[in-house]
Amino acid sequence: MTNNQDTICALSTPNGVGAIALIRVSGIQSLEIVSNAFSKNLKDKNSHTTHFGYFKNPKGELIDEVLITVFAEGKSFTGEESAEIACHASPYIQQQIIQTLLDGGCRLANPGEYTMRAFLNGKLDLSQAEAVADLIASQSKGAHDIALKQLRGGFSSELKDLREKLIHFASLVELELDFAEEDVEFADRKELLQLVIDVLKFINRLAKSFELGNAIKNGVPVAIVGAPNTGKSTLLNQLLGEERAIVSNIAGTTRDVIEEVLNIDGIQFRLIDTAGIREGAEEIEAMGIERSKEKIYQANIVLCLADVSKENSLEEVIVWAKEIQTTYHDKKIIIVANKVDVIVDRYHSGTEKGSQRHAELVEVSAKQGIGIEELKQKLVEMIQGDFNMANETIVSNVRHFDALKRTATSLEKAKFDLENDITADFVAMDIRQAMYDLGTITGDISTDDLLGNIFAKFCIGK
Repeated sequence: MTNNQDTICALSTPNGVGAIALIRVSGIQSLEIVSNAFSKNLKDKNSHTTHFGYFKNPKGELIDEVLITVFAEGKSFTGEESAEIACHASPYIQQQIIQTLLDGGCRLANPGEYTMRAFLNGKLDLSQAEAVADLIASQSKGAHDIALKQLRGGFSSELKDLREKLIHFASLVELELDFAEEDVEFADRKELLQLVIDVLKFINRLAKSFELGNAIKNGVPVAIVGAPNTGKSTLLNQLLGEERAIVSNIAGTTRDVIEEVLNIDGIQFRLIDTAGIREGAEEIEAMGIERSKEKIYQANIVLCLADVSKENSLEEVIVWAKEIQTTYHDKKIIIVANKVDVIVDRYHSGTEKGSQRHAELVEVSAKQGIGIEELKQKLVEMIQGDFNMANETIVSNVRHFDALKRTATSLEKAKFDLENDITADFVAMDIRQAMYDLGTITGDISTDDLLGNIFAKFCIGK
């Protein structure tokens, strides 16, 4: 842990040449140190006011014309007295200003130190602090919305309510332990059991949402697989709305995987066009096929393409899809019946065995654009499941997920204790452990090692 009494400074905008750069200063001497290099005294200025002036080095030489915003103690992001210096984004100017601040008594901030100070000063809880990093890293509306809701305290509020219920539960059980010799019962065990069941149900729901949250946060890998010439590259181009992959009637045109990003309803999908899988491929094509198989393993969703203009193609792909699902139990499969424009009459007449419908089958013509919007919607539905992203809390942080799983394990033990009339001391122990694990998410329970690990992943200047 660092000395939180130090006054710190850091560049908060990216390095490089640009119009404006922002340098942050935070700590008990912020305004004094900045004022010593500025053409105005900022110590008597009101919070949240901005001042134009000249910034000079210790020799009195002009470095730049700057704007400095003042934040009083208790009214800044960190909760400390702070100043933000907006200067021209010349690397030389940035370096000179920071060096002047260091000469004046600042030290360089560590990664995430501003946010850690905000946590330590009670401006944010730990889950909100982690949401800051997620918000900065968000690359889609879905990831942005999850991080913003967490930053605004939605997740924290729900966890606080759960902990209060468990605290009330534990206090009744502990009270029974205090009067164990008098054989006094302060709580109806049926009511306590129902409370545990309700809390456990909510915890499991939050934990289940991690699959969705993690996919949205990191992007959803979607592998497009099938035999050569089934239209994989054409489908990729149609989904993207541009000619990204080479399309040819020659089998084996795609010899390596091609990855592109597609945003659908605020969710970022990473589409992977793979080499056509077939036997007897020559050496270079065979290498591409092996990479295709790797991408199937890595993907969340697999689009299995069937060329329904060829007899028995759909039946073969359905069998293949079942084999993938048997091998990889967590894979979501969509069977894509491609080239329906070529055989509309035969395909829909029911004379072909392949017309039997599969639970996740979408009919498309990658060439004509038929069924593409339906396929996009199916991708979104498959990721969202039964979660309502607008109204439900979605967990996207693996540390939170692990803590929720540990909480659920302790609650399952407490549930077993209550159902089997186990003594109150065992029930109390399991509930205390559940409260502890929930507390690690928001920082009600924290250690220096935990904080150091979390904030070390932040960028410097945040």
